[in-house]
Amino acid sequence: MTNRICGVHAVYEALVSRHQPIERIHIARETHSGKLKQIVDLARECGVPIRKEDRATLDRMAHGEVHQGVVAVSAEVPYSDFDVLFKPDKPVVVVLDGVEDPHNLGAVIRTAEACDASGVVVPERHSAPLSATVVKTSAGASVYVPIVRVKNLVVAIDELKRRGLWIVGIDVGGTRDWTGFDYRGPVALVFGGEHRGLRRLVREHCDVLVRLPMLGKIASLNISVAAGVVLYEVVRQRQKSAG
Repeated sequence: MTNRICGVHAVYEALVSRHQPIERIHIARETHSGKLKQIVDLARECGVPIRKEDRATLDRMAHGEVHQGVVAVSAEVPYSDFDVLFKPDKPVVVVLDGVEDPHNLGAVIRTAEACDASGVVVPERHSAPLSATVVKTSAGASVYVPIVRVKNLVVAIDELKRRGLWIVGIDVGGTRDWTGFDYRGPVALVFGGEHRGLRRLVREHCDVLVRLPMLGKIASLNISVAAGVVLYEVVRQRQKSAG
């Protein structure tokens, strides 16, 4: 199965990381930006074929995605093994309970990479696949952050707990504010899906539930925004501790 990577940043990061095999790159004939020249140079260095195309061809290949004059064809983005999550001494794992919008998944992956998270865990069912949309929205971060897909999210959470991680669920029914937990140790942050939040069984397997106060009339934040708020609190606490 092939995958389309659209946009200069996503294609550039895929080439630089070399984590995702690129079969070929299609570039618009009339485009001559500096970033595209870097992509061409990198592709030649890696032995990746380059094809010049007209805009209409790239539009068809991108299936509605914004391609900025470049589309790479690669093998499907690979999922990582569960054990990779425990490489750091104090892992920060992002667990997503049913995020089905590929734009949201890509945005969470991008934030996870920016905050140096150990990886992102998603279930096999009720989760967006690692599509071209996810790769594009992540701005290339999906090639750096391990994405682990599991059959049963509750079983995976229990295994994270068994290996020494505190399981922190982000939920409107949380007993304390998101800043009231000590994230300096190994933690897994569990976020619910776009429409239903955390499922009951997932919620019950968390060690603690924290909340993000909603002071306006809207009942919840977008999942990627919520993930950013909590992840940067983890970063803040750890940097303060280190300093």
